[in-house]
Amino acid sequence: MDVERLKAKADEISELEIKRLLDRTPGSAELHERAVRSLPKGVASNFQAGDPYPVYLQRGQGSKVWDVDGTEYVDFHGGFGVNVVGHAHPKIVEAIRKVADQGIHFAVTTPTTVALAEAICERFELEQMRFVNSGTEATMDAIRVARAATGRDRIVKMEGSYHGHHDCVLFSVVPESDVLGTRFHVSGESADAEGTAYTTQPTSKGVPRSMWNDTIIVPFNDAQAFEDVARQHGDEIAAVILEPVMMNIGIVVPQPGYLQALRDTCERHGIVLIYDEVKCGGTIAYGGATERFGVRPHLAAFAKAVGGGATVGAFGGEARIMEYVTKGAAQQGTFNGNPLSVAAGYAALTEVLTRDAYEELAKMGTLLAEGCQRAIDENDIPAHTVDLGAKGCVSYRREPLRNYRDFLETIPELFYASFSWMINRGLFLTPGDEEQWTVSVQHTEEDVRRYADAFGEFCAELAA
Repeated sequence: MDVERLKAKADEISELEIKRLLDRTPGSAELHERAVRSLPKGVASNFQAGDPYPVYLQRGQGSKVWDVDGTEYVDFHGGFGVNVVGHAHPKIVEAIRKVADQGIHFAVTTPTTVALAEAICERFELEQMRFVNSGTEATMDAIRVARAATGRDRIVKMEGSYHGHHDCVLFSVVPESDVLGTRFHVSGESADAEGTAYTTQPTSKGVPRSMWNDTIIVPFNDAQAFEDVARQHGDEIAAVILEPVMMNIGIVVPQPGYLQALRDTCERHGIVLIYDEVKCGGTIAYGGATERFGVRPHLAAFAKAVGGGATVGAFGGEARIMEYVTKGAAQQGTFNGNPLSVAAGYAALTEVLTRDAYEELAKMGTLLAEGCQRAIDENDIPAHTVDLGAKGCVSYRREPLRNYRDFLETIPELFYASFSWMINRGLFLTPGDEEQWTVSVQHTEEDVRRYADAFGEFCAELAA
């Protein structure tokens, strides 16, 4: 199918659907007008912004959410993957209510804090862990501890990957690069003799120039590129950090043998292997990436799903590395392990997100992905689906993605047309072409079929 014709058709769909969206969301328009006076772009985080404004939500229950205009949606956004438990799950609500009138903050460790730490260590095969309050904090502290343990400064990250908004990981990132016009910037100063690894300018203003040389970029799914830079600069590199399943450009799974090759290279050169499981931990399998792929990192970072909807982050791994938090590597936080958050997280991990739950999530995810793939095939749309437990996506490229450069070959116009089409049909989605859907334990087959049917209608309209 002719891509330029598809783009033109997608633009037509977008124009019609965006007008319809704006016409039916006057409450969001009004709230946005108020919000921009106190909040840049009228939102609490850049990822929440919309053009010309986002749809503001009022409440959620089960698999549904309602916006400020009272419109109901089936929620496949899931708070960027937080809400694998769905909204207002009775067991989560009960757990929060039990502590709400007993003190929600002490800045002192409680028995439930210890119990959740034990549950996280058991589930994700960690020897020790510490709590934080977000994915950004989790990756920041993991990198700091790796630097303390190795006595080295430099880190390696994957091209295009996102690990939060602290300075040392804001290099080669989507989607921040869009704002600065560097989305297609995939080069810089060579960091090895082969020229595959490089250092580059940050994708955020405000990152000190003194840090630009300390973060080395290599492609995802290229074990040789990491081996090359480690062989030449291994005594300078503290850690390599990656999402074991790359989830900020859709979903990119590790190729067979890739994660083991990274682990082997790290062992040879004394480098700390860090998994960023902020998105995939708690969504792709009961035990996250270690269970699904069979390769254990030295350290791992978690957040989102492990909190049951509350504000929780964590990082941990081998005790020999984690002990550096007691040997001068700063790791603290007033709200770390607070009673309210750990009560929700403990209920989620022990009562809701059970092994049986992941079997059901996998069935739902496969049903959704297969329905979308049928629509793609029947209408000859240049796209593919990825099915991975509670997570999945449609990427607008025929062949599966291996890395960031493959993502740059996708057709974002098709996604943006689909976004406005779907939201106007009562499906609430993540707003960027680099995101995914999240299925919760409270989604039903009817919810999933509604998504697949609406997507099928979109594909048919696009191909018409």
